[in-house]
Amino acid sequence: MKTKSLLFLFLFSALSWAQNGTVSGIILDKEYNNEPLAFANISVKGTKYGSSTDMDGKYSISLKPGSYTLIVAFLGYETAEIPFTVKAGERKKIDYTLEASGVQLSDVVLVHTVSKESETALLQEQQKAVEIKQAIGAEEISKKGISDVAAAVAKTTGISKQEGSGGGLFVRGLGDRYNSTTMNGLPLPSNNPSKKNIDLGIFSTDIVEYIGIDKTYSYKNYGDFGGANIDIVSKNYRGSGLFEIGTGMGVNSNAINQENFYLQDGPSAFGFSNEKYPNNPFSGYNFNTSWNKQATTPVNGSLYLRGGDSYNIGENGKLSFFLNGSFDNGYNYKEGVARGSVSTQGVAKRDLYKKSFNYTTNTNLMGNVNYKINSNHTISFNSMMINSTTQKHEEYTGTIDIFDIAPNGGGFIRRSDFDRTTLLVNQLLGSHKLFKDRVDLNWGLSYNDMNNVVPDRMVNTFIPVDDDGDLNILMPSQNNRSENHRFFSELKDQELAGNFVLDYKIGKNKEDDTFKGKLTAGYSARYKELNFGATQFNFDINQSVDQPTIDLNNIDGYFNNTNFNNGNFSIFTFNGGIGNPIALKPQTFGGEQLISAGFGAFEYQFNKLFVIASVRGEYILQDINFDTAIKPFGKNKFEAIEVLPSLTAKYELNEKQNIKAAGSKTYTLPQFKERAPFQFEDVTTLYVGNPDLYSSTNYNVDVKWEYFFGKGELFSVGTFGKMIQNPINEVTIASATNDISYINTGEQATGYGIELELRKNIFKREDLALETETSLTSGLNVSYLNTDQDFNAQKVVKETDYNVFFTNESGRLTGASDWLINADVSFNKQFKKDNNIQSTLALTYFSDRIFAIGTNGRGDLVDSEVVSLDYVLKYNVNKHIGFGFSARNLLDPTISRTQVTENVIVDSFKKGRNFSFSMKYQF
Repeated sequence: MKTKSLLFLFLFSALSWAQNGTVSGIILDKEYNNEPLAFANISVKGTKYGSSTDMDGKYSISLKPGSYTLIVAFLGYETAEIPFTVKAGERKKIDYTLEASGVQLSDVVLVHTVSKESETALLQEQQKAVEIKQAIGAEEISKKGISDVAAAVAKTTGISKQEGSGGGLFVRGLGDRYNSTTMNGLPLPSNNPSKKNIDLGIFSTDIVEYIGIDKTYSYKNYGDFGGANIDIVSKNYRGSGLFEIGTGMGVNSNAINQENFYLQDGPSAFGFSNEKYPNNPFSGYNFNTSWNKQATTPVNGSLYLRGGDSYNIGENGKLSFFLNGSFDNGYNYKEGVARGSVSTQGVAKRDLYKKSFNYTTNTNLMGNVNYKINSNHTISFNSMMINSTTQKHEEYTGTIDIFDIAPNGGGFIRRSDFDRTTLLVNQLLGSHKLFKDRVDLNWGLSYNDMNNVVPDRMVNTFIPVDDDGDLNILMPSQNNRSENHRFFSELKDQELAGNFVLDYKIGKNKEDDTFKGKLTAGYSARYKELNFGATQFNFDINQSVDQPTIDLNNIDGYFNNTNFNNGNFSIFTFNGGIGNPIALKPQTFGGEQLISAGFGAFEYQFNKLFVIASVRGEYILQDINFDTAIKPFGKNKFEAIEVLPSLTAKYELNEKQNIKAAGSKTYTLPQFKERAPFQFEDVTTLYVGNPDLYSSTNYNVDVKWEYFFGKGELFSVGTFGKMIQNPINEVTIASATNDISYINTGEQATGYGIELELRKNIFKREDLALETETSLTSGLNVSYLNTDQDFNAQKVVKETDYNVFFTNESGRLTGASDWLINADVSFNKQFKKDNNIQSTLALTYFSDRIFAIGTNGRGDLVDSEVVSLDYVLKYNVNKHIGFGFSARNLLDPTISRTQVTENVIVDSFKKGRNFSFSMKYQF
């Protein structure tokens, strides 16, 4: 009887379903060249039935037979009402193309955010893509209150940011040299001679639509790849008018609690200074800026203006523009131990306590123009200027050298450093559909001009008059000329680049006019010229005269024209002093680099299996010349041809689950600074290039399972493996000053790991009629990484002029944390249209990681684990006014670096907590 009842119930349900009809179709976006419009609202007027379009613009609603009105709506677009009648069992097809209209400003802004930058949209794109890819969009960036691109990228799976590294990122344990950075698919230059990649921290998230992260190699990217390619996609405006102004202020708890906050004299508060050295620096003391520190008020500030508009041109054309201007500054204070050259007995040759006052500025101007000629042709132009500065005033006290310089303490080192980068980026991009949409042509051209200056770095070294007496009575150190100096440097990097990609679609489906695959051919090239010059003025202290004592609050009382004329000190460069005709000749390195590449790919869908097979060939030329104190009048040329195959595949288990796999061969190219024999000096370390350095070869494998179990929801598990032949590391070489250089340290390095990601909507309640919504969402990503590499001292001796005595025969990759965790919870409450509140709590954790490899019997330098916690609150009062509050680094952990075998802390500090308040107004 029970079985019969169940059968009857099943038949009744089936008959009831069969009596329903279905209305379905595709919604297109006229403002986007009639491409599918994702997340459009589809509802049936006067009923509770509704849906939203997927990434392909498709929707489907089941209805009982009858007459209805279909409502198609999207914020910022004309709402359409379409009457229709559906019969029992009928499949009614209604397609529609939406276009923007003159709507309320707040609607236009929401269109930009929700449709093209949302977490849900990017997840759907990730699901559809054959490649293994990740992205973080403007919506998620805003929700987490992230202000710069480096911090945004560090919130994604398997990526961490190194403290004090200028935005340096580690991807699966691989640092700066293994990664690459692009903007709209075109390369960006570095802003630092010590780095391959530009500091992503100088990019404000105000200009970002989304950030794409490719941790598997794509044939469209340059082959200098090991960890990831990070692509910044700039904002593009489409709407009928926008003008917004915003401002904010904040404090760092460490900085605001200082009785006085000190910076050096010279640099302006807005960061546009470039102090030059005097025309006659040897005949007298002629420097204009003061040695004395300057007190300031450490209150952070920000201001931005942005606007955009669009205009119809003819029947199908549209011209739009977007402008953004912003300025931000920030103060930070750190203090703690700073030790160097720790022996195997655990004794630090240099044992100091550091106080560091830091000030940063970032000025950003960006504009773009997008011209949609018609549905087949679009051309856009992007231009951006960034002026970013960092000021550090650091004071070190203690033992400078335990054997002969302030051995009992009392030593004083002061270093005031101003670093300014000005970057100009210009890009022209085009997209064309040819031969009835069978051929796609995409191209891009860019010209980048980067200028980095360090104008007037000031360094002082003072020691006690009597090491066994009053350690507070100081005099200038007479150990060597460079202990008191002023340093001026400039780096210029100009680069031209271009990409051209032609796709020919194959395997046409007769039912829906789509294609199963495509053939791709393309060419890309980048040519750069780099020039670096540095002049250092050393103040040679005269040991044959009685030196006056130093007042630390009035260093100008010693370094002045009177004491110069009295013979207390003289001024030299590395090339000499007064009377030497080449004394002002700078130390230089530079040259040119060309990478010319052709590539081809085959992409096809075999039922549920999608495959991309590709090969890329690159010709690489790196020609370096140098004239330095270490090696004058030298040249170094590197030339190679690389053939780089790759294979990517996706298998659709069902409409919600994918399995993806990728394999590739790539390389890692040494940078100019790593191969130039120029000495970069820090307080506790010296860096020198290695002309014998050569590229590494990388083999990469990835497998990933993705489950998209709901709208905006994801659970994925991935595993990866890497093998690097002839890996490059920073190591201490055998030298008088224990310099750090760049060495191919062994035969190979390996790494493998697991990555897990979960995005879940804990609950969501909404009322479309009242336009209210309450939701709680969460995100979690976890990475485990295991790395190993061999060390071979004989290989180093054979291949270079350096000697390295490794403490261990093998070890982990530098910068590789075993565990990385990011977690966040967000609450959103929409009270009514344009009135909502949103708050997010975000946690980040990374485990211990190696900073430098141990040599000469000493242990590795290891950075300790760090947990950070941030809170962000945003409240929109109405369509015009919004407020924000953020509290960052709430746990304020101690950040330390330890020489592990000897168990000696060599660096330690706290960053302090950062609090900020902001407001915006939309006209």
